[in-house]
Amino acid sequence: MIKLTVNGQEKQVADATTVRQLIIELELGKAAVAVEVNRELIPKKIHESTTLNEGDTVELVTLVGGG
Repeated sequence: MIKLTVNGQEKQVADATTVRQLIIELELGKAAVAVEVNRELIPKKIHESTTLNEGDTVELVTLVGGG
């Protein structure tokens, strides 16, 4: 297990967890999500190949429509 900070909250995830796996674990799989790891924007096309590491800081922002 590794420790991350996700949107300001400490979270433990399995070793070798990818950005995509984290999004699914947080039940955001169907949402449009912008992801930043350690202040670096991670494009959606590399979510499945980007592995998270001990101590990473992850920010997830979902887009909300409205009028």
